[in-house]
Amino acid sequence: MEQPPMFVAQGESGKVCRLRKAIYGLKQSPRAWFGKFNAVVRDFGLRRSAYDHSVFFASSNSGCILLVVYVDDIVITGSDKEGINRLKTFLSTQFQTKDLGPLKYFLGIEVSRNKRGIFLSQRKYCLDVLSDSGLIDAKICEAPMIPNVKLKADDGEELINPEKYRRIVGKLNYLTLTRPDIAFPVSVVSQFLSSPRTSHWNAVTHILKYLKGTPGRGILYQNHGHHTIEGFSDADYNGDPTTKRSTTGYCVFVGGNLVSWKSKKQNVVSRSSAESEYRAMAQTTCELIWVRNLLGEIGFAQSEPVDLWCDNKAAIHIASNPVFHERTKHIEVDCHFTREKLEEGIIRLSHVKSNEQLADIFTKALPGYCIRRFCGKLGMFNIYTPA
Repeated sequence: MEQPPMFVAQGESGKVCRLRKAIYGLKQSPRAWFGKFNAVVRDFGLRRSAYDHSVFFASSNSGCILLVVYVDDIVITGSDKEGINRLKTFLSTQFQTKDLGPLKYFLGIEVSRNKRGIFLSQRKYCLDVLSDSGLIDAKICEAPMIPNVKLKADDGEELINPEKYRRIVGKLNYLTLTRPDIAFPVSVVSQFLSSPRTSHWNAVTHILKYLKGTPGRGILYQNHGHHTIEGFSDADYNGDPTTKRSTTGYCVFVGGNLVSWKSKKQNVVSRSSAESEYRAMAQTTCELIWVRNLLGEIGFAQSEPVDLWCDNKAAIHIASNPVFHERTKHIEVDCHFTREKLEEGIIRLSHVKSNEQLADIFTKALPGYCIRRFCGKLGMFNIYTPA
């Protein structure tokens, strides 16, 4: 850190300051803070996860303790209540901490509890986005995006105020933390941040009008009596009209509850629908392995193969049959990776009907009745709806 402007210590010109305490605004502050926090919680006896460095855990005969940190916001949970109390007391001796009690609000995410389980939503954040965009009184749309509409980079006129477009899309991206139903349309409008046009803004307003009708929708986590891991993988072949690239979509469930999902355009052009599905399958396999390893590390190991559901039989045959050389030599890395995990017994490929493919909502724009059906299967509800 250089000396402040207009200040030069007498006889000490040309020197710099040595950082002894983390200060907001400095590039090295996050590293210094996390290094200090990491050392402190390890002194208590917690171990840092090898698969997610923001997760710390400890297991004993009394139960387990889980700690998740985001900058200086901390969430502690687990079954060892006495250990949790000792951890909070220990942290208060090392840092200036404040115990806020049971988790109710964390980084814009609202946490509610009832007899059915734990409900996560971003209702207040959603209403703030609607207010910021000026669409708090807009008419309601049944779907977040008009089906069969393909946006292009040169559609419409350039926006006079592109900063508003970028600001709203950035907020919508954060809203997808608890709203997987808007993951695909938000990923589409995020592709035009450099030069947004009127057609792109119309797509954004359509998403906002959909949110106007369901601001309190979120994810309900229930106890289904098991912690089985399963994933759904899908791809929309040739979905981008400009680049001809396909869209990957997947979702991962743990114990019947949705924990991970993604909608993203693939990096390369696929030559067939089976190839695009296989690329999506390989990416979903990576996510399933990560979730499986993370759960096993904190004490919820699963010995059975993880079910990966796909609606493309050709992609399943490619993974199971190494003879398809001509059709797979250009995607050799993805083929070998998925096939290797299949042979090791880590994943188990299963076919699912297209109308029951849950990842379909992450690859294409669907009509309103399909959105409602998929939301129910993904565990999404609106607890603010009058009974």
